[in-house]
Amino acid sequence: MRFFTSAQLVLAGGALALLAGCHSKTDDSKGGKDSKKNNGPALVDVLVAHPSSVTDSIEANGTVVANDFVELHPEVNGRLIALNVSEGRHVSQGSIIARINDADLRAQLQKTNALLQVARLSQDRLEKLLKVQGVNQADYDLAVSQVRSNEADAAYTQAMLAKTVIRAPFAGVLGLRQVSPGAYVTPATIIATLQADTKLKVDFTLPEANGNIVQPGSVVTVRFAGNPPRRYNATIQAQESQVNQTTRNLTVRALLPAGAQVSPGTFARVSVSTGAARRSVLLPTNAIMPGDKSDQVVLVKHGKAVMQDVKTGDRQNEQIAVVSGIAAGDSVVTNGVLFTQPGKPVKVRKAKNNQQGQ
Repeated sequence: MRFFTSAQLVLAGGALALLAGCHSKTDDSKGGKDSKKNNGPALVDVLVAHPSSVTDSIEANGTVVANDFVELHPEVNGRLIALNVSEGRHVSQGSIIARINDADLRAQLQKTNALLQVARLSQDRLEKLLKVQGVNQADYDLAVSQVRSNEADAAYTQAMLAKTVIRAPFAGVLGLRQVSPGAYVTPATIIATLQADTKLKVDFTLPEANGNIVQPGSVVTVRFAGNPPRRYNATIQAQESQVNQTTRNLTVRALLPAGAQVSPGTFARVSVSTGAARRSVLLPTNAIMPGDKSDQVVLVKHGKAVMQDVKTGDRQNEQIAVVSGIAAGDSVVTNGVLFTQPGKPVKVRKAKNNQQGQ
């Protein structure tokens, strides 16, 4: 075992103290740099506010509906012997969708036609005899009545035969089939659905107090979410004549333009203009900080961040109208809002002017 002298121990202790001091200075130096870095002004982009005339509008929820929609049901009971449901395909008006076994009805029609033929021969013979007074009028009238009865039976059977064929009542797109060939169906059975694809409509609701702002022929803006989002102008067709007594809302129907790439049942956001316009400042939606009592924005004044309460109006795409709280020429922070603190210095990286509605 090796023993150290007191002088060696003193020298070793001094070296350790010197190393510890170096590390402490290095850490203090780094901490000072980080502190200075964190205490620097926040970099922000601003928008120089210029009020413009913005038309007020009401946002409503809507649903796309087909101009014509029907569930295809058979009109008679029977077993399916043919099924021609091309799911998702377009079919023309009158196309055969399904057939039901009609063997019994065809046999009934043959029997009725045979009786009708005999009744007509009997009528012809009695008519010749009546002309020479070889038979009385009552016998001839009975023969005529029998012919007419058989004709009615034949017409009824023909009508029943027609009901065994399910046809498309209008041109449109077939939905998913609900039955298989060979199934026994009744008038309550759904074969498939059919909806017209030539015209699409949007049904939406408005509060009864706003029912007077829409008139047939007026135009509303309809927006659909997606990638990319879609936007169309729709024309008001009509509105429900009675207000819903439960919700106190009024249902309104608008016609989408031809070629609108949406499917029935799609959710839509409908913007209805009120016709009133007021001076507002359009800001990006990310510049607004929602609050419990009021919304806020961050203004840059004298190089520092200042919180400002604002009153917002309509939202238009990625912009929102601020109707009060911002004066012309104010610099509103649009990028870097989360890095600002009230009263702390900020550095403007880029300034933008919204005078042209940018």
